[in-house]
Amino acid sequence: MSNPIISIIDDDGSVRAATHNLVRSLGYVVNTFASAEEFLRSPRLNDTSCIITDIRMPAMSGLDLQEHLLATGRRFPFIFVTAFSVESDRDRAMKAGATCFLSKPFDGETLIQCLEAALASNCQSAR
Repeated sequence: MSNPIISIIDDDGSVRAATHNLVRSLGYVVNTFASAEEFLRSPRLNDTSCIITDIRMPAMSGLDLQEHLLATGRRFPFIFVTAFSVESDRDRAMKAGATCFLSKPFDGETLIQCLEAALASNCQSAR
């Protein structure tokens, strides 16, 4: 089986780069996107194993992206990160099947644990 492909979607370039570096250091293939729309237009969409995304972004939010993908029959493990943690956002994300909901700044080890859990759940659902 090939290495999982992780898609990171965040409009903050510094968070996107830091998350990319951490996830890539674990040996994963990483694609980064500045917006949900950019991800949806990407040829990497169907190759993605897990999505790490910001909640609040211009135009389409991370929550709207999750909802859109579910509505079109695409199921991906989601890890949400946000600088503005709102309980209703957390509830909406988790009810729709998110693996984790992290507040920025988040600890690298916590993200690693979330990523491992997300990929493990993805492997279980693929069986």
